[in-house]
Amino acid sequence: MSAGNKTVAGNLIRPVMPELDTVRGIAVLLVVLFHGLYFAYGLAGLSFLPRLLVASTAPGWVGVNLFFVLSGFLITGILLDTRERPDYFRRFYIRRALRILPLYYGVLLLLAVLSHFGWMDRHVGWPFLALSFIYLSNVCGLFGVPLQYGVLWSLAVEEHFYLLWPAAVRKLSRRAVICAAGAVCLACAGLRLLYALRGYDMGPGYTWLVADGLAMGALLAALARGPGDQRLATKRVAAGALALGGGMLALGAPFGIFLAGHVLGSTLRETALDLLCLGVISAALLLGTSPWKALVNRPVLQFLGRISYGIYLIHMLVFEASDHLLARLAPGLSSPQGHFGLIMIHFCTGMVLTVALASLSRRYFEQPFLRLKSRFENKASEPAPAPKAASGDLQAV
Repeated sequence: MSAGNKTVAGNLIRPVMPELDTVRGIAVLLVVLFHGLYFAYGLAGLSFLPRLLVASTAPGWVGVNLFFVLSGFLITGILLDTRERPDYFRRFYIRRALRILPLYYGVLLLLAVLSHFGWMDRHVGWPFLALSFIYLSNVCGLFGVPLQYGVLWSLAVEEHFYLLWPAAVRKLSRRAVICAAGAVCLACAGLRLLYALRGYDMGPGYTWLVADGLAMGALLAALARGPGDQRLATKRVAAGALALGGGMLALGAPFGIFLAGHVLGSTLRETALDLLCLGVISAALLLGTSPWKALVNRPVLQFLGRISYGIYLIHMLVFEASDHLLARLAPGLSSPQGHFGLIMIHFCTGMVLTVALASLSRRYFEQPFLRLKSRFENKASEPAPAPKAASGDLQAV
């Protein structure tokens, strides 16, 4: 990036972008609400208002799309800002490993121990753990192995992105990165169409079918580092992505775009949702560098964003454990299905425990590994400082 481009992009691309922690907090909250309410209990037996409240959490799985687009933006930004460094690959992979591997493998170990001693309802077998160990949980169905801890599939997709994308960014020009990201978006939609027409199983999220979310984030990162008025360019991206994504969903609604089993839904629903997420992130960047930045700098959401990796990894396990704990301590609180008051007690208990454990993990388990990052800096070979997204060092699931 030339000095001139740094100056132009500096308003949007900063060493710390707190508004993106807010976005990350929203993403993880959506996922937790989905798993903790609608996915866990459904709507059976609920009266009108509780039914409406629980049903409103049903689209919460879209938080994963938001994570993907955000991760693509942050990681590609880091790669673009550091690709002239001689230690480009070494620095990137060591920093990523220190960020994601300790907690990830810690959770795998915990799943193995709990399952072995029968301390959890679900059985997590060794075949699934072995595939998850090498980040293949999102394709375990191809090996005849069930997905036994659902949140791991998206982490596998991100890991595949980490393995392949850095080499592309290193070799390609910024414009070529934009073209490559656009090609990935088209290819994923085309493959989803092929799978839908042939009736193939799309699995929980095969990388080649869902990588367009990461690619859209990469597209924004490359555009935000180009010449010209980047604020204007980002405004156009935000407006275009929101209009196109919303328009696709509105126009496609009568034709089944919301239905995963429909050809149109299987093909374009992900595209439309990723576009909306792209628009949200672009708008957050714009608001975060405007007089209206208070709108996207929300302390509670930013706190959740900073510990979102831990929340995402452990929340399903903690909810299950808290259900067992409540059933033992207060048998009258067991079997909350259809009882909104009991559902909320179970959800709030699981949520508090999840946030507490994720916060403790961040401070006492993950942070010591993160401090090791500075030991792998090759300062003697470092080029002139470039604005890099320090927030990108926080995992975007």
